[in-house]
Amino acid sequence: MTSTSGSDLIDVITEDHRQVELVFEQLEAPGVEPGRRKQLVDHVIAELVRHSVAEEQHVYPAARRHLHDGDEIADHEIAEHAEAERLMKRLEGLDATEPAFDSLVRELIDSIRHHVEEEERDLLPKLRAVCGEQELRELGEKVLKAKRTAPTRPHPAAPDMPPANRILDPGAGLVDRLRDKLTGRDV
Repeated sequence: MTSTSGSDLIDVITEDHRQVELVFEQLEAPGVEPGRRKQLVDHVIAELVRHSVAEEQHVYPAARRHLHDGDEIADHEIAEHAEAERLMKRLEGLDATEPAFDSLVRELIDSIRHHVEEEERDLLPKLRAVCGEQELRELGEKVLKAKRTAPTRPHPAAPDMPPANRILDPGAGLVDRLRDKLTGRDV
């Protein structure tokens, strides 16, 4: 998932949401063979982890700074990320032919669609209303930069708030990308 350089925060986040939805639609299509389903799940996990890490580093702190209910919104969004990350961690170790695989995929899809709908209905319009164009562009660039160094695998025990996540996430991302390369995981 790559957003165009120069996009503002709202564009970057919503483009990520659209790209994840496209993968979900592929996962929901009938007749997708197990090997391909596993590839799609690995890909969507990597993208969701990158997206979540970038939001936790930049979007939710902006919400805390600018919105009167920013702490409440950010805490809710982070809790939803944590639940999704636990689901992704469970999925990561499963083969697509295992009985729990399809039900966990369904649970993850439902969870992420709910999260996206809430963000696009509440958080993103509120940020658009209170942040200037320049700040939204800068935040968009920061999110894109964070995604380039973010982990590609779920780390449910990792910190999800600055400054700890900004310090530790790039290191975990480096290790994840090395693991991906060594195991042939195509994300």
